[in-house]
Amino acid sequence: MTWVESLHRAIDYMEDHLLEDISVSSIAEQANVSVFHFQRIFSMLTDTSVGEYLRRRRLTLAAEELNRTESRIIDIAYKYGYETPEAFSKAFRRQHGVTPSKARTHSGKLQSYNRLVIQVSLKGAEPMQYKMVEKEEFQVIGVKREFSINDEGNLKGIPKMWDEVNAKGTSAELASLNNGPIEGVLGVCVDKKDKYIDYWIAAAHEGDIPKGFSSLELPASTWAVFEVHGAMPDAMPKAWEQIFSEWFPSSGYEHAGTPEMEVYLDGDPFSPDYYSEIWIPVK
Repeated sequence: MTWVESLHRAIDYMEDHLLEDISVSSIAEQANVSVFHFQRIFSMLTDTSVGEYLRRRRLTLAAEELNRTESRIIDIAYKYGYETPEAFSKAFRRQHGVTPSKARTHSGKLQSYNRLVIQVSLKGAEPMQYKMVEKEEFQVIGVKREFSINDEGNLKGIPKMWDEVNAKGTSAELASLNNGPIEGVLGVCVDKKDKYIDYWIAAAHEGDIPKGFSSLELPASTWAVFEVHGAMPDAMPKAWEQIFSEWFPSSGYEHAGTPEMEVYLDGDPFSPDYYSEIWIPVK
């Protein structure tokens, strides 16, 4: 199943169950990917989170129902998942700029978010430089933290983790211990198949595990290795978005579901000429 087909199925499922308390895991199951990968793909392709999309759609339908029916506001609030009229009114006003009672009297404008429609557009004018690499199992050493992907906690926490590791000199120590098959300091993301991921700041290392570090075995994989050119942190998110919105839909490859990594090499990461890489296991 292609990325586009997966997303179509997930959107259909969300729209068919808008009035139910559906979980992100049940939506991701329709797309046949993990929660982590689905949330990331969805936000990259739509510029919004799954939860925000559901909230916007429900409040859009609630506004339409206020305008076309005589249903009580309290009944509409319950129908669209709000436990109290006050909570509904607050959310409604945040999206539409008016209260539900004002909307019913056609006072003010309403903000409508329509059902997502996936359209194939011409992209790829900006070339992507990548290569396919076969690697046997190898060890990385480093430090790890668990992050929740609810409310995009990983997106907020990982940059802070890098700041702390850099400030303590841990990343420099890892660079000095790098003697494995991949050069550079690595950011390794391990999908735990639930609402959490493990994120490692690490280095490929052969031999005993130095004091103060943990180890992780990365399985033998076929890796798609993408070049990233430009200053951090902007260049990396841009490359990820291009990979998921352009390369995966047209490549015929799927994410293998094993850990992926960003590779940070020597140099000034804030230079417009800085070179780094994204390694994605594929099948």
